Amino acid sequence: MNIPEYAIAWLSIVALGLSAARIWMEVSSRTAGKRERRSGSRRKGRYETGASKTIGDREIQEDEYGICEGQEGTMAVLADGMGRNYGGKIASRIAVETFLEIFEEENAFYNPQYSFRKAFQGANRRILKEMEEDQGAASVGAVMVKDCRLYYAAVGNVKVAVYRNRELVPVSSGHTIDVLARQKYEEGKLTRQEAVSLLDEHRLYNYVGQDGFRDIEFFDKPVRLYGGEYVVLMTDGLYETARWKDLEDCLGGEGSCQEKAFSMIELVNRSEEEGKDNGAVVVIRC
Repeated sequence: MNIPEYAIAWLSIVALGLSAARIWMEVSSRTAGKRERRSGSRRKGRYETGASKTIGDREIQEDEYGICEGQEGTMAVLADGMGRNYGGKIASRIAVETFLEIFEEENAFYNPQYSFRKAFQGANRRILKEMEEDQGAASVGAVMVKDCRLYYAAVGNVKVAVYRNRELVPVSSGHTIDVLARQKYEEGKLTRQEAVSLLDEHRLYNYVGQDGFRDIEFFDKPVRLYGGEYVVLMTDGLYETARWKDLEDCLGGEGSCQEKAFSMIELVNRSEEEGKDNGAVVVIRC
């Protein structure tokens, strides 16, 4: 090969290398741009969360929770099982799995009330189908935080509350006899004496895992969140064991949502009350 041929070959190799480098840089630039957009999208739609639970003095942990984070918002569900042997544990697991399956679809975030109703009805059907009669059931509470608004639904006695301005305010009422008595008194269907006689009765009258289930407590309108609030889901094993003021102190202290959830559950673990129930909490910060 003579000198001109060497020169031509060398120039061809250099040109090919420059062309490949240019293509690589363009692809890298596009990929980086996509990465930045996806990352920004996740930051925009993500809410800080934390969760914890304790078995208390029971032999079986029947509380279960799940959190689903999507581009449109965050959904959290908390179930408090009850039943014979492992019935309560299985029922709460079925309920949580049903909610997570439904809210894995982004479309579920567009119509909160419809999606909540679908999840509750689905959980009720699955529990009845997979378990023997009266073997297991569950109280279930669920929240969705979307566009700085809180949507919630509850069945049984899982409590939904919002912490703002150093105060933890319940937003759900629950399905216990004492709550029903107050409602019937306000409707004029019970006398004051009849209602008062039932105020210490905290027995559940509604839960998933029963024939004829249909009553779901829904939000009248979404709760506006202004930033910095904490949305809290709690089972009765927590809020009936710990003092409400101590729960507020945990939420008002320093730390992440996960650290706050741990500190709230520690209130149950440190309690000297005998026969402590399972306790569980989910904390979401807007």
